[in-house]
Amino acid sequence: MSTSLDTAPGWREILTNGVWHNNAGLVQLLGLCPLLAVSNTMVNALGLGLATLLTLVVCNLLVSLLRGIIRPEIRIPLFVLILASVVTVIELAMEAWLYELFHILGIFIPLIVTNCAIIGRAEAFASRNRPLAAALDGFATGLGFALVLLLLGTARELLGSGTLMQDAELLFGSMGKSLSVVVIPDYRGFLLAVLPPGAFIILGLLVAGKNAMQARSAKLLLANQPASE
Repeated sequence: MSTSLDTAPGWREILTNGVWHNNAGLVQLLGLCPLLAVSNTMVNALGLGLATLLTLVVCNLLVSLLRGIIRPEIRIPLFVLILASVVTVIELAMEAWLYELFHILGIFIPLIVTNCAIIGRAEAFASRNRPLAAALDGFATGLGFALVLLLLGTARELLGSGTLMQDAELLFGSMGKSLSVVVIPDYRGFLLAVLPPGAFIILGLLVAGKNAMQARSAKLLLANQPASE
């Protein structure tokens, strides 16, 4: 089920597809449960985004390395087994070194196993390409997902509490205390922004904004093309 690396896209195309053109959160709309649930602050969003990115890179790499010995009829159960093993290691590591953040994220760390984007990349790309390209694809997809999480977390925290990087020490330790910023002093907060309905609205605005940017780029590209005789 493997193919030559020569058939894989170039590194630039892999990055732009994962981060922009085929973004898991804004285009495929996969993994919406954690996107909407834990993106109420930048720190929570960044923590889950980094965990998902690491999972994608490691899973894609392992699937690519094992693609020559994985039988096609059992590939999906094996992909899930690899994914579950990687997530378990990340979960135990977070519990050991980032316990408070792990406690806040709770069930959404093990729920990374159910993220369809990870199984999708393992099936569509990692199982058909060599390790370097597969790892880069996992990084690009994870980066795109993490950026959407971070944008949501930034908007929701700013609108909800008027701060940025609140409780950054949960992720960065003692040095994180200097990263917290109060943008709007004495702000009473906007409750809708920190609730799941607010996340739906902000995500919809992000999707609409991306579509508008792509439509504008397509019009400019069409306008700049020379007229056919």
